[in-house]
Amino acid sequence: MKAVVVNLPGGAEQLQVKEVSKPSPGKGELLIKVKAAAINRTDIISREGKSGYMKNPILGVEVAGEVVETGEEVTIPVGTRVMGLVNGGGYAEYAVMPADRAMIVPDSLRYEEAAAIPEVFLTAYQTLFWLGQLSEKETVLIHAGGSGVGTAAIQLASQLTNAKIITTAGSEEKLDFCRSLGADVGINYKEQDFVEEVIKATDGAGADVILDFIGASYWEKNLKSIAVDGRWVLIGVLGGSKVDEIDLMSLMAKRVHLKGTLLTPRSDGYKKELTNDFSKNALSLFEQEKLKAIVDRVFSMEKTGDAHRHMEANKNIGKIIVSVE
Repeated sequence: MKAVVVNLPGGAEQLQVKEVSKPSPGKGELLIKVKAAAINRTDIISREGKSGYMKNPILGVEVAGEVVETGEEVTIPVGTRVMGLVNGGGYAEYAVMPADRAMIVPDSLRYEEAAAIPEVFLTAYQTLFWLGQLSEKETVLIHAGGSGVGTAAIQLASQLTNAKIITTAGSEEKLDFCRSLGADVGINYKEQDFVEEVIKATDGAGADVILDFIGASYWEKNLKSIAVDGRWVLIGVLGGSKVDEIDLMSLMAKRVHLKGTLLTPRSDGYKKELTNDFSKNALSLFEQEKLKAIVDRVFSMEKTGDAHRHMEANKNIGKIIVSVE
């Protein structure tokens, strides 16, 4: 089968399409004929050789496609359209997926749309509700609102709570799109001081939950923006991973709950429970058109390097997809 592999750790030019052996499903697994896969920041980190948890030489952690073979103790029939997380191997014509975290693709969705759902919506659901414990009438600050996780988080917060949604992005185009998804307040971080805008929007109280993709460069501003007893969930370090000075007393004074998370290296059991909870509470909203899979651009397998460059340039609104067909 054809697959996109990393020749050597490094830049996007290291991504090459090669012929490799087709995998076989083990006990409790599905073999998926991949129709589409999605690009994630974790793929870029793995491509650069920085992750330390990439066990599969083929990148890609989420796919959508058709079940063509099943392992023992699997009840999902061959021919079923599924989407979900895989343990690497997504940029390929075939991939193996644990059956207990496969989600049935709603009839209304194309494969390219389905591939845009698993990683970002599960990450957003986990950070908002499992870790952030966002509840009714609270305020959530979602950074990088135009990103895949950002667009998913805005929609989930809008559909599953009555929380006030504040988001940051670097262009008016992205902010307008965020508002169309349910954001109440949009802040252009290139032109506005988001601390001032958050304080203004919350009548001085600050945000109860912050989804932070940025890290070090936003440390002080996030600390000023968060409410007393606020939950600050760190899910990315686009602005650096090392803070020169940390005032622990400021964290203590506000009784801040600071939580860090990565989804890809989580256990199979954790991903199963998260998938099940998300499926029970949110999956039907796609069929009802209350949640939307946001696809920015679709690239061919041969152009996967260009897809990575597109993400690295922060040009996307929503998900970047690789079509395998």
